This record gives sequence, C-alpha cells and structure tokens, in this order.
Amino acid sequence: MVKLSEVKITISTAIAAAFGFIIALIWKEIIVGLFALAGLTINDISDGMGAIIAIISGIIITIVCVLGILYISKWGGVEKK
Repeated sequence: MVKLSEVKITISTAIAAAFGFIIALIWKEIIVGLFALAGLTINDISDGMGAIIAIISGIIITIVCVLGILYISKWGGVEKK
C-alpha cells in the first residue's frame, strides 16, 4: 500500500517542478522582450520602461515561486525519526 509520505513527496516534487516551469516561462518572455528592444523583433516590449517593468515582474514572480518551492518541499519532505 502507498504511504502518505510517498504521496506527499510525489505531489511536492510535481508542484516544485510547476513553479520552476513558471519561472522559466516568465524569464523567457523577459529575455525575448529584451532582444526585441535591441532590434530583434520577437516580442512586444517596446521601450526601456516596459523592459524594467518586465524584469521587476520576473524578479517578483521568481521570489514568490522559490518561496513556494521551499514551502512545498518542506511539506512533502520525509519526517526525521
């Protein structure tokens, strides 16, 4: 039979991976936008202020997701005996 601790570990791993995916997606958008700002038209960040807002948003989302990963990792961790 599957133990509750095994289920928690599996769920926490999946949630941590999802947070990592969110971080990757937001930074992908920022990097593509910065390329567009440099003249390589790939995205719609059209000025310096838009780039700054995108970077600040990326940093905030990264911090929130990393905190979420830490919380979920502690929740899904195996208890010490």
